[in-house]
This record gives sequence, structure tokens and C-alpha cells, in this order.
Amino acid sequence: EIRRMRITLSIAGAIGGMLLAIAPVRAHHAFQAEYDEKKPVHLQGRVTEMEWINPHSWIHIDVTGPDGKVTNWMVECGSPNIMLRRGFTKRSLEAGTELIIDGYQAKSGETKANGGSITFKDGKRVFVGGSNPDDPGNRKEGEGK
Repeated sequence: EIRRMRITLSIAGAIGGMLLAIAPVRAHHAFQAEYDEKKPVHLQGRVTEMEWINPHSWIHIDVTGPDGKVTNWMVECGSPNIMLRRGFTKRSLEAGTELIIDGYQAKSGETKANGGSITFKDGKRVFVGGSNPDDPGNRKEGEGK
């Protein structure tokens, strides 16, 4: 009887430990934890830096506001692998490249966004693979909004 109780407690402890270990991973990939889908952003400006890092690439873009003030935004995109599969190269997002980025602002209010799509000066529009599950490139087949 005591042995059975020890085994049960050991199993319960192991399951609890696994659940605690999974929580930070799920939070890392949860769009809702960091970004506000009720606060879409439309950023037009020039790339200042492109970070091809895992698990998410980052585009830094200078945006000039109506008052003439320039603000640098950080925009989260998909992994470098996803970006390359969508047709991006290290040369397509060099400093000075003019872009329009549509996405969602960080809940913190800082100048940080989750990227949805990029429109280049020539009109070409590409999904950048942010983490919003409702963005077209992230929906499962047959899902719609």
C-alpha cells in the first residue's frame, strides 16, 4: 500500500514537473501573451537593421510620424528558415530598404510589433510569418476568419 502511494506520488510529481517545464515554452510562442490583435499597426519607413536569428527574425525600421519625429520599431517575424522559404534573402532587407509593415503592437506599448506582412516599394507583398495564429500564413488548411 505504501509502495503504491509512493509510485503514485512520483508519477504525479513527474507530470507536474513536465507541465511546469512546458509553460515557458508555450508562453514564448503565444501571440496573445505579448501582442494585442486589437492594436494593428501600419508602419512605413526604412530598414535600419535585419536580425536573422532564431527563433524569430527581427526587422528594425525607422518610421517618421506626422510630427516629423523618427521612431525605430522592432518587428518580430518568422524564423530565418521561414523567411528564406517565403523568398527573402539577406539582401532583400538591407539597411535603407523602404517597406510598409502591417502587424500588431506589443501590449507593453513599446515600439515593438508582430509582423503580418511586408509590402515593398514595387508593390510586392509577402507574409513574414509572425506568431499571430489568425494571420493567413499561420492558419491550418480549411480554417478561415
